[in-house]
Amino acid sequence: MEIYLIRHTSPKVAKGICYGQSDLPLTETFHDEVECIKKELEGLEGEYKVYSSPLLRCHSLANALFSQVPILDRRLMELNFGDWEMQAWDDIPESQLKPWMEDFVHVPCPQGESYMDLYNRCLGFLKDLKSHGHDRAIIISHGGPIRAIHAYVNGIELKDSFEFKVGFGDIVKMTI
Repeated sequence: MEIYLIRHTSPKVAKGICYGQSDLPLTETFHDEVECIKKELEGLEGEYKVYSSPLLRCHSLANALFSQVPILDRRLMELNFGDWEMQAWDDIPESQLKPWMEDFVHVPCPQGESYMDLYNRCLGFLKDLKSHGHDRAIIISHGGPIRAIHAYVNGIELKDSFEFKVGFGDIVKMTI
């Protein structure tokens, strides 16, 4: 199966803010970013299903790119940062941040989840996706899920998956 992973466009949030599952508004550059993504997708023909995180920054992009209504799936959401959501990274107490930074794969954020939790929900999504028998799927999601799926497909250790750079509006094509 061919999958296209598309990261959402730039979110409207101040730099240095932790915002995983917070539902953020779209930036003024949204339409320009959509046009750039459309150009990269030119020539995409044939049948495909479109899946999206239910967060505004993803499903708005899915609606702007494709005529078919996207299938929203919560498993495609970004990491749940729990108590840290919408806090400045610099304001998060060192006593909470340090254990997570030392082992973000296994240590959950307070009232949130670990990267392993995110990875497991993404694998559940992929397992279900494979069972549907699609030849091609387009997935609009976030940096965390895209890196987790990339790590799974390419046999990369989760602790090393952030070496894979995926910017806002980037498209990653894979075969699973």
